[in-house]
Amino acid sequence: MAKKIVIDAGHGGSDSGNVGNGLVEKEYALLISNYIKRRLDDLGIENIITRNSDRELSIDERINIIQSAYGLSDDVIVISNHLNSGGESGLEVIYALRDPRDFAEEIAEQVTTAGGVVNKYYQLRDPENTQYDYYDIINDTPNYETVMIEYGYVDNQEDADRLKNNYEKYAEAVVRAIAIYTGTQYVPLPGDQYYIVQAGDSLWKIATQYGISVDELKKANNLTSNILNIGQ
Repeated sequence: MAKKIVIDAGHGGSDSGNVGNGLVEKEYALLISNYIKRRLDDLGIENIITRNSDRELSIDERINIIQSAYGLSDDVIVISNHLNSGGESGLEVIYALRDPRDFAEEIAEQVTTAGGVVNKYYQLRDPENTQYDYYDIINDTPNYETVMIEYGYVDNQEDADRLKNNYEKYAEAVVRAIAIYTGTQYVPLPGDQYYIVQAGDSLWKIATQYGISVDELKKANNLTSNILNIGQ
């Protein structure tokens, strides 16, 4: 069964989210979310977006939008886009206590391949009731596979500069992760050079096809081993 994607642009309206170093969370969450939607439309992956303009949505309104579109179907992936603050650096992916790490790991891998800096991917419990997720968007979507992506820290100048210059690359990396994870054919943007690993491929075979060395191929893709996975 084909997966359906919900793109949730965090914050909006009077809720600006985190602000710093020329970044406003609600604005970049929307830029990234609208980009992902356009690309999923290009790839023919069914999707909805919770907001496509600068409007404020409560958590209940967000959940209602999702359920109005897809009910309580268990073939839905929710991606909630945000920016972080707190003095650290790098992109983070938070995934639900109920889910395996596979999708979060794929997102981290694709962002790293795109040149992004990934801090970690992890689960986060509510400290007052540890059987629940910390974030409402994850906790209140129990039928869906939900991840929250924090694309960087607004109070870190290097993160802010990277995001301003590369947010489309990171959004495209998320699109690739979705395609790989859902088994959908990924079609790169014109001018992008990506190769999707097929059955029987090896690093030597791919490197030879592109006229580079195996070491160059591994370095370009941040690979630490010679193991490849179909769809990578």
